[in-house]
Amino acid sequence: MTTTPAAAFSTCDLCDAHKGDVGTTFFVLPPVFRDYGGVEAFAGDVATVKCFEDNSLVKAALDEPGRGRVLVVDGGASLRRALVGGNIAAAAAKHGWAGVVVDGAVRDAAELEATLVGIRALALVPIPTEKRQQGERDVAVQVQGVWIRPGDRLYADRDGIVVLRA
Repeated sequence: MTTTPAAAFSTCDLCDAHKGDVGTTFFVLPPVFRDYGGVEAFAGDVATVKCFEDNSLVKAALDEPGRGRVLVVDGGASLRRALVGGNIAAAAAKHGWAGVVVDGAVRDAAELEATLVGIRALALVPIPTEKRQQGERDVAVQVQGVWIRPGDRLYADRDGIVVLRA
């Protein structure tokens, strides 16, 4: 596992520094996400996709220049279809994304682990999505009860995932 250069942080230290801001400008995601990527700690400005069992917009986003951002995917917490797999993760790394946080499932565990991008998701499931070109990009999304907006700053490390409002 590696750490991105932008990851000179600790989510614990961020929580200490912002404990008075929790729930207003600082948010902690519930500890339900597992680490699947080849980068253990990552941070970046947020871009968003909202979709349900269709990763068309996830692929489209990660095929664009990431510029060190983190894609947050509101997949409705579905564990029935994988929104990110090895090919999409490789595209994220190639295009300069720092990480991907999926409120849903991913697949291709060995490929994800070998990819130099941070990946957090709820679980693994081997079945891919259907491509229906449905969903929304760059909108506020609700992930495990926490609202996350494009431009917010997300930090993820071994201790958890936190979001600082833009």
